[in-house]
Amino acid sequence: MSGIPSWYYASRGNRHIWLWQQFQMYGSKIRVAPNTVLFCDPQAHADIYSYKSNVQRSKFYTAFQRDDRDKTTLNTVDIAEHAFKRKLINLAFTEKSVRAAADFVIQHTDRWNQLLVDGKDESKWSDSIDISEKIDALVFDIMGDLCFGASFDIKEPGENPWKNVPHNIVDYMKLYYSICRSPFLDLLVWLKPRGVNRIFALLTPPPVQRYYQFVYDSVSKRIALQKAQATKPDAERRKDFFYFLCEARNPDTGLPAYDDIDLRAEANLLIIAGSDTTAISLSGIFFYLTGDQHRYQKLVRELRTTFKSVDDIVYGPTLNNCISLKACIDESMRLTPTGPSELSREVLPGGIKILGQYYPQGTIVGTSAWADSRNQEVYGDPEIFRPERWIVGDEQGYPNTKEDVARLRRNFFPFASGPGNCVGQNVAMSEIMLVVARTLHRLDVRRTPGSTMGAGAPELGWGSRDRKQLQLADAYIALRRGPEVQFRRAAVHDS
Repeated sequence: MSGIPSWYYASRGNRHIWLWQQFQMYGSKIRVAPNTVLFCDPQAHADIYSYKSNVQRSKFYTAFQRDDRDKTTLNTVDIAEHAFKRKLINLAFTEKSVRAAADFVIQHTDRWNQLLVDGKDESKWSDSIDISEKIDALVFDIMGDLCFGASFDIKEPGENPWKNVPHNIVDYMKLYYSICRSPFLDLLVWLKPRGVNRIFALLTPPPVQRYYQFVYDSVSKRIALQKAQATKPDAERRKDFFYFLCEARNPDTGLPAYDDIDLRAEANLLIIAGSDTTAISLSGIFFYLTGDQHRYQKLVRELRTTFKSVDDIVYGPTLNNCISLKACIDESMRLTPTGPSELSREVLPGGIKILGQYYPQGTIVGTSAWADSRNQEVYGDPEIFRPERWIVGDEQGYPNTKEDVARLRRNFFPFASGPGNCVGQNVAMSEIMLVVARTLHRLDVRRTPGSTMGAGAPELGWGSRDRKQLQLADAYIALRRGPEVQFRRAAVHDS
């Protein structure tokens, strides 16, 4: 029954804050449930999540499965089975697919930029908008193109039957996250194939049912498109992620790696992992940049001097070498982790040593990204947005050696680490860099005067009071609102 507090805070969406509070009170090691020990220490993270760690995903992930066939690289627990699935999905995330994805990102970002200031005088600021809502629409349209062969046009004005899908995803994650954090999870997982899955299906809220139908319909259309293009020359076929998934072959048998059921399951994962996580990071970037004029101006100056024209901003070495851009992205992702609480792991037979202490088989262990990102022993001033901490050299009076930056990176895993790291991280990073660079090259942005949307406030309590921190809700992925911003076309500038 002592697991109930953990479930209670998960249901409220502030479990990550509760965990942070426990670390502040009790130190770098806490026991949050009868069989769960969490850590806030870089070495503990390495002990738990490295490739050689004697752990596997916990039953937390099994609870995400709707039925026996709903198995993806996320919710598969068995190590060998997960490794096989990971081997297959890696075939869709090559350098070739990253470069193909960049073209879709650029097309959608340019249209999004146009819509942000459409109809406004060049010298006037746009109406105030919740940038998180706009980012959700942009990223979801990008994922539609990358996964299903067509944009859903959620970012476009006017009525659209798909506009509520991002909200439906939020409902889906809230529902399953509350289930997965249940103190009676072991019993629940045992009961799921024994009738509980059918009960859940009957009790599933309408928004979640609409999300299921959306995935089913979208994959069906994309499979039909793949079959229709089968006779075309390869150069004429659409090179989105589903192209690579459909073309993937099982290396052991030579047969197609995925059937229709597998494709629908992986599509669900790609939608959530590929849209929400990227959107969360972009929200954090705009929040912290619009709250710090000095860093904002420095980044804008780098982008507008490095690239003569916005059309020069493409995926490649020049973009990757923008030091301020990468530092601002890293610092924003540190302060805005896409999954605030722990990625739980179950200790396997033989046990494991974490920070020199033995933990037996069956113990659930992990580290919390929100708490890790605010570890004062690592960052010194963890609550401050200071991109210079990621740059080697004397930046803004903060001299950093290579060893200083390396020490920080040993505690920085925005895409997770080890065998469970994000398979699409290269795509996500290229998408984030392109959206930020092309937007800030083309447009000026500012926080709406007087707006505090998304920020901390005294009434929110310990851990959520800082007005300079973007507040998140925990539903396995991070949920957020704001910031409230305005855009205008950038003045013509010299190169």
